[in-house]
Amino acid sequence: MKHLFFLLLITLSITATGQTIIGQWETYDDKTNEKKALIEISKTNDIYSAKIIDKYIGEKNSVCTACEGDKKNQPMIGLVIIEDIKKDDDEYSDGTILDPESGDVYSCYLKLVNNNKLKVRGFLGVSLFGRTQYWLRKE
Repeated sequence: MKHLFFLLLITLSITATGQTIIGQWETYDDKTNEKKALIEISKTNDIYSAKIIDKYIGEKNSVCTACEGDKKNQPMIGLVIIEDIKKDDDEYSDGTILDPESGDVYSCYLKLVNNNKLKVRGFLGVSLFGRTQYWLRKE
C-alpha cells in the first residue's frame, strides 16, 4: 500500500509540473495558417514574459520599425513581446502583448488549453474586444 501511495504521489507531481506555459511556442499566421515565429516564454520572480527567438516568415534580420519607445528599430529576434504576466489560478493575466507588425500594445491573458496548446488573447479595454491566437508547443 505504501508503494502504491508513493507511485501515485510521484505521478501527480509529474503531471502538475508538466502544466506550465514556460517553454517554446510556435505561432501561426491568422489568415494563411503558415508557421510564423518561435516564441520563448520564461518566468522571473513570478512574472512571465515572452520573446521572439526565431522567425519563419520574412527577413530574419528585420527590425521593429512600427514599435515605439525603446523597442523602436530593435531586432525582431530577441524582441520581448509579452510582459508582466502573472499567474492567477489556471489563467495568466494582467500583462501586455506587443504586435510587432503594427507596433500596437494590448492587454493580454494566456491560458493553457492543454499541455501543448496555449490560448493567447490580446484586447483593448475588456477581453470581449480583442483577438485570440492559439500557439502550439514546439516539440
